[in-house]
Amino acid sequence: MTPPFRKILVANRGEIALRVFRTCAERGIATVAVFSDADRDALHTTMADESVHIGAAPAADSYLRVERILAAAKATGAEAIHPGYGFLSERAYFVEACKEAGVVFIGPSAHAMNVMGDKAGARKAMREAGVPVVPGFDDIADAEQAEAAAREIGFPVMLKASAGGGGKGMRIVHEASELRRAYEGAAREAKASFGDDRMLMERAVLNARHVEIQLMADQFGETVYLNERDCSVQRRHQKVIEESPSPSPQMTPEVRQAMGEVAVRAAKAVDYTGAGTVEFLFEETAKGPRFYFLEMNTRLQVEHPVTEATCGRDLVWDQIRVAAGQPLGYTQADVELRGHAVECRVYAEDPRKFLPSPGQVRLVRWPVGANLRIDTAVASGSVVSRFYDPMIAKITTWGPDRAAALARMREALRETVVLGIETNLAFHLRCLDEPDFLAGDFSTRYIDKHPDLVAEHVPSDADARAIAAAAAVRAAESLSRASASAPGGEADASAWRRSARWRG
Repeated sequence: MTPPFRKILVANRGEIALRVFRTCAERGIATVAVFSDADRDALHTTMADESVHIGAAPAADSYLRVERILAAAKATGAEAIHPGYGFLSERAYFVEACKEAGVVFIGPSAHAMNVMGDKAGARKAMREAGVPVVPGFDDIADAEQAEAAAREIGFPVMLKASAGGGGKGMRIVHEASELRRAYEGAAREAKASFGDDRMLMERAVLNARHVEIQLMADQFGETVYLNERDCSVQRRHQKVIEESPSPSPQMTPEVRQAMGEVAVRAAKAVDYTGAGTVEFLFEETAKGPRFYFLEMNTRLQVEHPVTEATCGRDLVWDQIRVAAGQPLGYTQADVELRGHAVECRVYAEDPRKFLPSPGQVRLVRWPVGANLRIDTAVASGSVVSRFYDPMIAKITTWGPDRAAALARMREALRETVVLGIETNLAFHLRCLDEPDFLAGDFSTRYIDKHPDLVAEHVPSDADARAIAAAAAVRAAESLSRASASAPGGEADASAWRRSARWRG
């Protein structure tokens, strides 16, 4: 079968770039990587068919430079650009620039991005489409308006940057005396992060899960939902552990269908195409669940592997086909939910304070075996740069049920060795042994309610085994293999073969 594109450029770095390269390689599509000064020897630059330098280490001088990325596409003859996530993935002006340059953007339209990328505009569009939203006010221009809105909503309230995301410009306010300071701080942060200090305010739903619906839509009106992911375990509004399906006892097949149909309605309201995710607050009550629209992410999500594991779809391949104008090729009736999958994000960070821990990875060994998937772009000798997000890998496990998936994850984490930088591996191990997590009894405040997970602690048996394993592997390392561990060497090729490959 002739592939829909001959060559695709990935306007990103790290594990998501390798993830896209994998699907392209399997489908006979040539690939182009772009890289900054900091990523000159990064794994993603060696695993593409071609690589193009686009600037200095700061993202503003490289990965966010539209003209340089388009110049790279033109120079290499790339017909399409996959944005990954982050960087330019949700920038409508990049979509328009690709269109003007005659390059296909693998993602939704600029219109869909503009509507869903503005939280206030998205809330308005969703209300008009009959999608439930959290009660609140869309446009807060100053502290006085914030105080008036809060009096009407009632405390606690949530302040959010209208143009925001990733937890930037977000504050929970519990009482009136805190509001002015919180508003001014959130507005400053929003201005610095997004160049836009507009704010909105919602009732703070504090005891709720973060449940999201994965969507895929083609250009012929076919839109399907690929079940849900529970992403409630978060720190600073950033996801840490995700799973599918949700372990909530109130997530019944009927509720799943209702949420899926609402998500489809949200997508159709903006003529959405490609992969997207509608995020909801999922509130469990004595009368049953209530769910409210949070936002729509107009791109592939970091946590997409758990959906792929439980529904059997290659979401990147679906993205590519849809962008090429092909029909989706399946309907809602074809979507399955098979077993349970869990993803742990491995960060180069101090797990007690969640502060980045950049540096060189002296040694890394990822687990192997069945029902396991590793998405990473880090190998022995790799450098974790201070210029970019500190996530270095995603470990995803699958099982016929949640208990089996968690048991496999526990085993995989204990087999993982990363030396030279701090990671949050020990945090994950403690979390997976914590009774509330094991019972599936948690909300977005889970980490706040369990400070012991991030406190100074005596190493557990699992930690001790991991340390012992690391020491054993270090002792087994020979000088003859050191050169192979350097970027581009045999060890990196092995990491590529393992990266983002499902073992089931």
